[in-house]
Amino acid sequence: MSKLILLRHGQSIWNKENLFTGWVDIPLSEEGVNEAYLAGKKIENIPIDCIYTSSLIRAQMTLCLALLHHKSKKIPSFMHPGEGKLEEWSQVYSEETKKRLIPVFCAWELNERMYGKLQGLNKKETAEKFGADQVQLWRRSYDVKPPDGESLEMTAARAIPYFKKKIVPHLEKGETVLVSAHGNSLRAILMHMENLSKEEVIKLELATGDPLIYSYTSKKWKKE
Repeated sequence: MSKLILLRHGQSIWNKENLFTGWVDIPLSEEGVNEAYLAGKKIENIPIDCIYTSSLIRAQMTLCLALLHHKSKKIPSFMHPGEGKLEEWSQVYSEETKKRLIPVFCAWELNERMYGKLQGLNKKETAEKFGADQVQLWRRSYDVKPPDGESLEMTAARAIPYFKKKIVPHLEKGETVLVSAHGNSLRAILMHMENLSKEEVIKLELATGDPLIYSYTSKKWKKE
């Protein structure tokens, strides 16, 4: 039976500082590092065939730390399809060594929602400037976007097709996939998986560093 592990990255430095992050490429905080380690404990006995992550460092750090003590002893190996010399020169020529690697695929489609002109601003100060109701609308509505940013609907429009095209085929082959990404891209994927309405999805909260595990059989999802 194939499994899907959805993991929101651990706390980032800007999460800790209460700043809008979006596509700004900020690493994990010390707390986020600890969250990633603890997430790894929860999945350490689950064999993983491949990994998908965003292009942002906080998601990539999380998956690497989470697998540091995985019982398989396998090592994440970042793939670079279509990246010229980086793809060509990163080939592994030992079949035995290949067996010790877990391929990791990075995709901007799995990135966090882009928060436009809110990025880098303090959330509390922004609420004081524009009003709490307006900021809540930018942050938690489905189809309202912040200034020059993305709505959750727009995030879903890139994340869900990528999920269906690239990730689901692995599950249909009986493989287990780890997806290390972000609150809003994962919220969009869960909207598709659980057939959530736009009213339901905006109420969905995902904790940092806490893996969600689903089994996949006959095109049906079951949360474990």
